[in-house]
Amino acid sequence: MDHLDELENKSIYIIREAFHDFKDMALLWSIGKDSTTLLWLCMKAFFGKLPFPAVHIDTTFKFPEMYEFRDKYAKEFNLNLIVGKNEEALKKGVNYQDTDTFECTHLLKTEALKQTIAKHKFKALLVGIRRDEHGIRAKERYFSPRNKDFKWNYKDQPAELWDQYKSKAEEDVHLRVHPLLHWTEQDIWEYTKRENIPVNKLYFAKDGKRFRSLGCMPITKPIKSEADTIDKVIEEIKNTKEAERAGRLQDKEQANTMEKLRSLGYM
Repeated sequence: MDHLDELENKSIYIIREAFHDFKDMALLWSIGKDSTTLLWLCMKAFFGKLPFPAVHIDTTFKFPEMYEFRDKYAKEFNLNLIVGKNEEALKKGVNYQDTDTFECTHLLKTEALKQTIAKHKFKALLVGIRRDEHGIRAKERYFSPRNKDFKWNYKDQPAELWDQYKSKAEEDVHLRVHPLLHWTEQDIWEYTKRENIPVNKLYFAKDGKRFRSLGCMPITKPIKSEADTIDKVIEEIKNTKEAERAGRLQDKEQANTMEKLRSLGYM
């Protein structure tokens, strides 16, 4: 086996472990490169058919290309797609122009996720985060418990030694399962190339700019780039010193903004 095979095998093992213990679970699909890779791995784990729902938390502020990508591949992959929104906040006019970025993200993402979990009674969620993506995510575990208020205590996480995972959850908690923790950004792109996984065109350079990370339009900015193919993207990543989420404004407002968001239940 090569490096990508080893990554794939470990991720599929974790996905199947989660499914063995939780039939009432779902995949969080943000439409970005990582969650789409996770979707692909889940389909491989179950021989081409996703046996649980895919959940998209829709702030209504995503790029049009992201909605087009979501709808196209939800149909092509025959997904049971659940779209979650915080309708009450949207009716009140919560938006990134007039609302504090932290509060807006909390209401339109975290609260919408809480509502979706409660409505569908999900006990576990598969999430496509990686340890190298952000410092606070490096503190995560493969099987990470959230309490009844959906809060994450990053100071009290179960030990995971020798691939022994605490995949059982107490009655009043749910688990976030992170099968991609051991992957890097470069791994994602190399695997995407090998597997021919669909890629949103926003990731490729146009007029000297491209998006390295996708989020909501008002708080996601492109980077300068000429990388208009996967090979060029991989080469650019190998040589850059710029952080992957440098274009995500919610990460920049305060040093501990992401830590606060994740402690409250953010992805």
